[in-house]
Amino acid sequence: MAAVRAAEAMLQTLGGTEVVLLFAMAGLPGDPAGELGLVDPGVEQVAIGPVIVKELTTENSGPRRRIELMAGRSSLAEQVSQRNVSCGEVLFETALGVVYQGQVFHIEGFVVERFAGVAYLYRVSAVA
Repeated sequence: MAAVRAAEAMLQTLGGTEVVLLFAMAGLPGDPAGELGLVDPGVEQVAIGPVIVKELTTENSGPRRRIELMAGRSSLAEQVSQRNVSCGEVLFETALGVVYQGQVFHIEGFVVERFAGVAYLYRVSAVA
């Protein structure tokens, strides 16, 4: 689809970078402490790219940093397939956060841009 190709070209042209999504690890140790929830399963780090990251202004009383990242459909395709989720929306809904420039950001929300019913661009807002 033309909109998907155009979004990917824009991400590449504007110097797309890479960010890391954090997910809870699925496996727990088989000992009783794991069954009681006393063991932290850790996080899985998954790099996605190309994405464009834009710094947003923040209020004095708000978070220290706010970013918006834009990712194309093909940027997420591999992880959607590997994580066995239905779409990019589910990928962002299940992510614990985003790592950008060594800082962890909490995902506030996301918007999916669609053309003719096909998602072609994901805009994710996150705060640190």
